[in-house]
Amino acid sequence: MGWVLMSERDLNRLEVLAQIDDGRLSVGNGANMLGLTRRQIFRLLKRYREDGAASIRHKARGRHPNNRIHDSKRDFALALVRELYSDFGPTLAAEMLQDHHGLTVSRETLRKWMTEDGLWLSRKQRRTFHQPRLRRERRGELIQIDGSDHRWFEDRAPPCTLLVFVDDATGALMQLRFVASESTFSYFEALEGYLSDHGRPVAFYSDKHTVFRVAQQGAKSGHGMTQFGRAMNELNIEILCANSSQAKGRVERANRTLQDRLVKELRLAGVSDMEAGNVFLPGFMERYNARFAKVPRRPDDLHRPLNAEPGRLRDILCLRDERYVGQQLAFSYDRRRIILEENEITRGLPGQYVDSYEFADGRLEFRWKGVSLPYSAFDKDQRVTHAAITENKRLGAVLAHIQEEQDKAPPKKRRAGTQRTRYEPTGRRNDGWNSRLARRAKASAASQGCDI
Repeated sequence: MGWVLMSERDLNRLEVLAQIDDGRLSVGNGANMLGLTRRQIFRLLKRYREDGAASIRHKARGRHPNNRIHDSKRDFALALVRELYSDFGPTLAAEMLQDHHGLTVSRETLRKWMTEDGLWLSRKQRRTFHQPRLRRERRGELIQIDGSDHRWFEDRAPPCTLLVFVDDATGALMQLRFVASESTFSYFEALEGYLSDHGRPVAFYSDKHTVFRVAQQGAKSGHGMTQFGRAMNELNIEILCANSSQAKGRVERANRTLQDRLVKELRLAGVSDMEAGNVFLPGFMERYNARFAKVPRRPDDLHRPLNAEPGRLRDILCLRDERYVGQQLAFSYDRRRIILEENEITRGLPGQYVDSYEFADGRLEFRWKGVSLPYSAFDKDQRVTHAAITENKRLGAVLAHIQEEQDKAPPKKRRAGTQRTRYEPTGRRNDGWNSRLARRAKASAASQGCDI
């Protein structure tokens, strides 16, 4: 007869029926054990006595189910997916097959077919792993920096941003500072505190925020670096940008720890604003580093002395630019009209470029070869430009500024209707044939009857 494949349920039934047939078990008790009725027990017992143990197996074993999809339909669906929807997921591919080809297949059935045919990878197969990077060996070799926008003071104050500087070799917090948002000036402020406490590191490691990296690398205008990058270049500090958040995982994990520990310590200390928070942070950093900082593999510190005068550092950590001086000793800067006062130096500046220095306290200074130039400024419109491009990390601070400006005064009226288009030169030059002098000469010659 050979081997007979049976399921566990069939074997259990066979054992109970054998005991009933031998008289060791009553029909009622057997029905209770198998969860069947007495009538079904008598049916199974009759089949067992007539055909033996093999008759207890399910009659559908080894047969195709009635709702089985034919192989030709499966092959046709996979051929369409392979040819037209190779980069589609199972859900979207099932919709396309039904809408454009009249072929109805459930998404899970299509997912199974695509997986078996190698057209789709499961979530587990698509998972990527980020291998941990070894720490740098020396302190000050690489400093990871990031900003964490969070409700640091819970409901006691609006959300703000904490700038975090973490040493890659030790994991120690090097600098913490509460600011309104991630901006160039806020990083300059935190950087000034870092440089005064530790000196200059070899490199900073950041994300691809526009404070650190020019978004359009192929731009023809500009200097190819941001204001922060220009300051790092003058200080001889390298700035590196991570390609993913996992690459700068030490500062990301520090942010997650701070969002738990620091928030609770600020609550216990009764700190409810950024100014008091910045006073509280040095003591917190000391306790944090004593508990979590690691010993570097090599003892030498790569921080270098700053070797810069306070005035020189102030000129580095500011917004620097150049402006072309027109014939009237005037130029535009940040939606303002700047007019230089006339003196011995400024008389020779038309057609030249002057250097602009914008400081964090709002002071604006223009210099020519290091000499400060007196000027007058005329504001055009200091409201936030309509439809201005705003980064996500600065959205909260920008909205707060807009609300403050809206409360001060109503918006200025703007002209409606057709806007004048900007003049575009054609390249053709006027050689004077239709000037006023030429027309006057033609009229005079015509009155005298002469040809010109």
